Order: sequence, then C-alpha cells, then structure tokens
Amino acid sequence: METSIIVTLEPGCHATVVMVMVFLALFLFASERIPLATTSLLILVLLAMLFELVPFVRPAGQLRAADILIGFGHQALITVCALMIAGQALIRTGALEPVGRQLARWWSVWPVLSLLATLVIAAILSAFVNNTPIVILLLPILISVSLKTDTPASNLLMPMGFATSIGGMATSIGTSTNLLVVAVAADLGLRQFGMFDFAFPAMLAGSIGLLYLWIVAPRISPLREARLPTTSPRHFTAQLRIHDDSIVNQKRLSEAIELTHGELDVKQILRGPENTRLIALPDLLLRSGDRIVVKSSRETLKEFETLLGARLYSGDEPVDEDHPLRDSTQQLAEVVVVPGSPLDGRTLNKTRFSARYQLLVLALYRSNKRANQPGVEHTEETRLHSGDILLVQGSVHSIERLKSSRNLLVLDAKSALPISSKAPIAMLIMLYIICSAAFGFLPIVVSALSGVLLMLLTGCLKWYDATRALDRSVILIIAASLAMGTAMVETGGAAFLAQAYVAGTEGLSPVIVLSGLLLMMAMLTNVVSNNAAAVIGTPIAIGIAQQLGQPPEPFVLAVIFGANMSFATPMAYQTNLLVMNAGNYSFGDFVRVGLPLIIIMWLALSFLLPWLYGML
Repeated sequence: METSIIVTLEPGCHATVVMVMVFLALFLFASERIPLATTSLLILVLLAMLFELVPFVRPAGQLRAADILIGFGHQALITVCALMIAGQALIRTGALEPVGRQLARWWSVWPVLSLLATLVIAAILSAFVNNTPIVILLLPILISVSLKTDTPASNLLMPMGFATSIGGMATSIGTSTNLLVVAVAADLGLRQFGMFDFAFPAMLAGSIGLLYLWIVAPRISPLREARLPTTSPRHFTAQLRIHDDSIVNQKRLSEAIELTHGELDVKQILRGPENTRLIALPDLLLRSGDRIVVKSSRETLKEFETLLGARLYSGDEPVDEDHPLRDSTQQLAEVVVVPGSPLDGRTLNKTRFSARYQLLVLALYRSNKRANQPGVEHTEETRLHSGDILLVQGSVHSIERLKSSRNLLVLDAKSALPISSKAPIAMLIMLYIICSAAFGFLPIVVSALSGVLLMLLTGCLKWYDATRALDRSVILIIAASLAMGTAMVETGGAAFLAQAYVAGTEGLSPVIVLSGLLLMMAMLTNVVSNNAAAVIGTPIAIGIAQQLGQPPEPFVLAVIFGANMSFATPMAYQTNLLVMNAGNYSFGDFVRVGLPLIIIMWLALSFLLPWLYGML
C-alpha cells in the first residue's frame, strides 16, 4: 500500500547554511582546485565558527564548535588510522610477498586461470586489508607477467585494481568508507553491523563483477603501449676532450657553460697523464688535453661536442658509428609515488632523492595528465603527489636498494622483494586484529589499536614508519565528513534532504527508491571523496527508510556499496591513480571499463538488497 507523504520544505537558517557548506565541500572535492586536505580544514573551520558564533539550540542543549570537532576523536577515525598503520607494517615486512610469488609462479603455467586467481585473491585480501598495499604488491608482479608473456599490461592492471575495490565491500573493515558508515549508523541508533553482516550480498554481486573483470574487461580494455619508449632518454657518462683547436681552449669553465646555454653539467675535470681531478670551479681555465666529465643524453652530448669544438669520448674510445655510447651498468626503472611514501607531497630536492639513492631522474609522469602524453617537465622543486611516476636511471645495485627500502613502488619488470624475518609476526598480528573483531572478542577499534602496539613492540614497525603511514588528507576528510554529518543531523538538514528525496520519488515502490539511492551514491563517489559521500549519505538514507516505513539496514548498505563503486574515474580512489599511470591508461579508459561494472553491480545489488530484507 502506497503512502502519500506531505513534506514541508522549511529548513531552518542553520540547516540551510550547513547544506550550502556541504554542497560547497562536494564541489571543491570534485574540482580539486585546492588540495583535499585544505578543503577539509576550510569546511571544519567554517562549521566550527558558525556554531561557536551563532549557537544552534537543540533539545539536548546548544550545538557548539566542540561538538563539530569531536570527529577527531571518533572511534571510526581512530580505527581507520590504526588499520592504515597495520597495513604499512605488512608492506615494510613483506608479509604479503609469499602470495605474490605464488601468483607469479601460477602465471607461467596457467595464464588465463591465473588472472581469475589474481582477481579473487586480490578481492579476498582487500576485504581485510586496505587495498592500497594489495595494489602495491600486485602491480610489479602483473607488469612482469605482461612483459614475459607479451600480454598488454593494460589488460591486467585495471581489472586487478577494480577487484580490490569489490573485495573491500565485503566486510566492515574492508575500506574506511565501510567503517565510517557503520559507525555513523550506530551513532544514529541502528544496531552495530558485525564484520560479516553484509558479506553475503557483497559476495554475490562481487562474483558477477569479478566474472566481468575476468572475461569481458580484458577484451574491451584499450591496448596501451608501455610508457618507456624504445629510444629511451637514457643518460651516459662521457668525456669532452679539449684539443688545440677547441673553441673553449684557454677559456674559463664558466664561458664553456655559457656556450651551452647553461646546460653543461660538469661532474669533474681530468688533467694531465696522471688524470689529476680538478674541482669544476667557474674560473678554472681550460687547457688543451683537459677532459670534461659530463653526464647527459646521447643527443645532448653530441650537441655539446659541436658547441665546444671538443671531441666526445666514451672511456678510451672516441664516440662514432663504430663506437656508440654504451653503459651496461645502468638501467631504467619506473618509480611510483605511493601514499605515505617520503616523496608524497614533497620535492626531490627536499628529500635529497638523487644523492640518497644514487639515481638520476629523467622524466616525470603526472596523474592529472593524459597517460599517452610524454613525461611532463620536472625540476628538483616540483612537488610530487601520490600516483606520480618518476623515470629513473641508475646502477642495478641502486635500483635494488631502492626496491628493498620499500619506501617507493619500483616497476622494473622484477617482482621479487626480500622478506623480512618479521613478516610472519606481522601476518599473525593482522590475523589477531581481524579475528578478535570478527568473533566479537574485542571492538575493532580496540583490536586495531592493540595490533598496532604489538607491531611496534615486536619491531615489525618503527614509529617513523607508523606516522608516515597516516595520510593527512584521509584524516582531515574523515574529520570534516563527520563534522558535516553531525551538523546535517542536528540542524535537520539530513531530514529535509530525505524528505525532499522521498517527495521526488513519491508513487514509486520502495525497491525503486532504494535502487535510485544506490545509483546516486555510485555516481557521487566517482566525482567526490567517497568518505564524504558516505558520511553525508548515511543519515539521509536512514531518514528515507524511516519515512517509507522500511527497515533502514538495506538503505545504509546502499550507501556502503554505492560509495565503494569508484570505477568510472581515475580520481575516484587513490589506487585508481596508481593503476592509471602504471598501466598507461587515459581518463576515457576508466569510463569504458568502469561504467559497465557500475551498472552490473548496481543491477545485482538492486535485486539482492530488497530480496534479502523482505522488500520484494
């Protein structure tokens, strides 16, 4: 029996201002005109000032700034931070490496079934561990597989990334979004969801999604060439030998540098038969027989040879067609800036990257550029962000040392990483976190915090690594989202939006209303922060269910599942950016592969949720 609902669209002054701020926040999150962390802090300050200067009177008392900022101490935020730190311990110790190595062995025997196995394992792991470490684990393995089997990496990486997002839907700790929605729903009076309370619909819908990723996605994924070109911008160390007729003979070094428009980077100068090493001072007078040691690309070195009237040598041989430039000790690699790495949000100069790792940065590929464009120009002062890829050159030892440090993700077609002796301990502690919460021995916030303490006490993690694992953007977005959610509920803004949604769908069955909410959340999460969309959507979803006289659980799950469908845009989730650059994808590739996946998951869950909760 349909019930006609009369809505009085009269939000109060505070509710109106709060809704305006929410829409402003969503707009800024989507546009990324200013950093997400800055947007979050801006909204927090505006809300705190609003309720401090103009207190809102409610039955429980005045709503003040302290009530808005309480999100920093919310158990959901504490749990998210603790799980981020625990996930960092798995990366640092290499606890997940045995899984990766087994997958690499399977690929050499059963490549087709191995893709399915990779998708399933990625989904299962992501149900219990933040999917960023899973993607970091699998990226180099799949790139290595693509090179060894002549399979385009673009056929493998995006399905793997989406599989981790699907797996994250299955448990209350699978993603920070799940944790937030469960906590906010409990704050609003709903029963606390257990770890596996919504695993069944997630597994059923997810199975359909994984089949799509296994069978269909590789066939519709555009073929993308590897980013490293065959004529790579490799740099060589060589000598420019000055002779009697050289232009720079009897000239100062500064004049020679000026002739090359300042591009000549002199490492040292060798003089005389004993190879006396001279410091490259600007006033140094160059003589016939001097050898200027430089390092640059092949084309640039040949240009220097012409501009200076010098002779280019590689070792003891002059460079010509019979003796081209060679350097067998050097190799190229791609280095991905991952969340929490030392380069995230910093510059190469500030981190002393080149000096620390003895690597030369040749190019930078940015996540906000089309992946098929050449690398953007970079300087030592370019601020790097998660998802950026550096093309570096260095010795095999230097690249292996960078890989072993686990500070950055190295893509050089080799997947093997050393496993720390602490790896089994880290895995056991993570199992303790999961099992103690799953079986109800401890709340997840307590088990996660105690697990972090055990990681620190057993040496699986150091405090430096623990603090680096905390993403300031995630923390501020969660705090701001909780503040907006609290303000929306207390001022009546959430109830107003719920009434407006019900009024707009009046005459439609509750099943259609639920399906519409699921689709709306899926669309919203692809353009704004999924945490913000989920926290704001949860009280609205509960209000819709109450007005329809339906159980609130399926509507809350619609928010969880919809907010996790970050498939259609690369900026929807941080792992999408990692996959985008590593796989050389464009924005349109995500729409092409991700949009059908959203539709499949939406249709499946639109049936499963009403069926499981007796709405059909």
